[in-house]
Amino acid sequence: MRMMARVVRRGLGLASPAWGSHIVFQVSRASTQVEVQAQPARHLSNSQVRVKRSRMFEEERRRQANLIPRLEKIEVQYSGPPDAATLILNRGISTPYNVAQHMSEMLMARSCLALVSTEDRPEGQLWDMHRPLEDDCTVELLHFHTEDPIQPNRAFWRSCSFLLGAAIDSAFKDDIAVHLHSFPAPSVASGSFVADVSLGLEGGGHSWSPSREELMVFSAQMHRLSEACLPFHRLAVDAGLAMEMFQENPHKSAQIPSIAASPRAGGKVTLYKVGEHVDISGGPMVADTSFVGRRCTIPAAHPIHQSGAPLYRFQGVALPKEIHLNHFAYSVLERRAARLNLAGLQTTRVPSPV
Repeated sequence: MRMMARVVRRGLGLASPAWGSHIVFQVSRASTQVEVQAQPARHLSNSQVRVKRSRMFEEERRRQANLIPRLEKIEVQYSGPPDAATLILNRGISTPYNVAQHMSEMLMARSCLALVSTEDRPEGQLWDMHRPLEDDCTVELLHFHTEDPIQPNRAFWRSCSFLLGAAIDSAFKDDIAVHLHSFPAPSVASGSFVADVSLGLEGGGHSWSPSREELMVFSAQMHRLSEACLPFHRLAVDAGLAMEMFQENPHKSAQIPSIAASPRAGGKVTLYKVGEHVDISGGPMVADTSFVGRRCTIPAAHPIHQSGAPLYRFQGVALPKEIHLNHFAYSVLERRAARLNLAGLQTTRVPSPV
């Protein structure tokens, strides 16, 4: 695919160009954008699809909230600094983040994940910070400054993959059909978080070879998401509703029946939402987008195939906020993250949400 040689600077709100003209990567305010040749417009544009899914997510969230007949109280034991405490909260409404609010501002700022133990699950279950608590329980708030932060690290990597999908989906102008495919299970040891995407490019397949400047657009989108401090919202929905929400995406439409049929899913599909972006994932995620620190880079987009479909594997590396590394050490991580991550490429089975 022929890329335009020049890099332009324009703001948001540009009208979609006519067929035969050029479109641009889109970043908020007067930031860098890169021109590529356009495809014919689809029935729904990328932005229209985002708005549709966001609206359906919020409608379903309100519907489920209205199913709670009356407020019921639960007893929540908080375990951790500064002191253990017993809290009386609302079943199906109160969250681990509310527990942190009751305890201290420090816990609100640093807690990325919770471990929730109940009578049925005494070993504990990883829990999103904004996911409502369902029964009497003990809550431990997790963060990155522990001796073994393996679960916070996995949640962070998974959240970065989710946000990378959001960045890709919003970076391209509406003339290019962006279909998110999946992202593999988080593995910090692999050196990169990943998002697999198909792009409706003129010439099809792998006709685009992204330049360093173009990849910087996606890094900039990730930084803007981080600065927005948007919460991750979780919602389990029926497979039929998920199919309706993702009917424009052929990859998700093919994956949803298998996801819903898995034993642990119980016919449900777990969705997450950040801003207007909605995607499928088993979770858990970190509390909000601000946990992505100032060091975040998208160094590569490799052409790959999944189940015969030509995709791009976007790869990134990031550090959680308040985790610091010198420039040289981080550059080593960037070079490693640019190498093709082979996770999930050795199999053609339908990917499970992670």
